[in-house]
Amino acid sequence: MTYKPLNYNLTIGLSTIDGLGLISTEAIPKDQNLGLFHYHLSELEILRTPLSGHCNHSDEPNCYKSKGSFHGSNQRVYLFTLRDIKEGEELTIKYDMYKV
Repeated sequence: MTYKPLNYNLTIGLSTIDGLGLISTEAIPKDQNLGLFHYHLSELEILRTPLSGHCNHSDEPNCYKSKGSFHGSNQRVYLFTLRDIKEGEELTIKYDMYKV
């Protein structure tokens, strides 16, 4: 697997929520895997990716986190779209203190 900090259809831009956010550069369909969000080294150690570092909170998010593959004993967590995303829309999740 080749690691890319952001999927081709995403960029980091000014957020209407806070600071910088993840912005779609084109329409993205529902249930699209947007890439690696977190990498759990252990229950207490989580590596954040640029994808997770710029994804802002919303009480009505348009994305969700989903557990993915294991690499040894380490868990990968991916970001998926909850619904169709419009071009130029900010991608958000509901913060949950890193629980998946």
